Amino acid sequence: MSKIEDIVDALENKISKILHKQEALKQANIKLSNEIEQQQLKLKKQEEEIADWVDKHNTLKMANSILGSDENKRETKLKINALIRDIDHCIGQLSE
Repeated sequence: MSKIEDIVDALENKISKILHKQEALKQANIKLSNEIEQQQLKLKKQEEEIADWVDKHNTLKMANSILGSDENKRETKLKINALIRDIDHCIGQLSE
């Protein structure tokens, strides 16, 4: 009879260890999920920041072009011509 009791005790110990390990893994999973969420928020914030800086850079390039910088004159002329064409198109539609 003691062999059966020993086997049952061994099974209980193994089950207990497995349950403890499962709980530890659940806690680790929760912790990692929280870290992923925080990293995703951080990444989103950084992407928004990058978009802001790109917009500021483009605005600065345009301002430098308008102020007479030779570096981006062609690009500025093309944008101004595109705006003039849009305005002409709008005037044409209004006159119809």
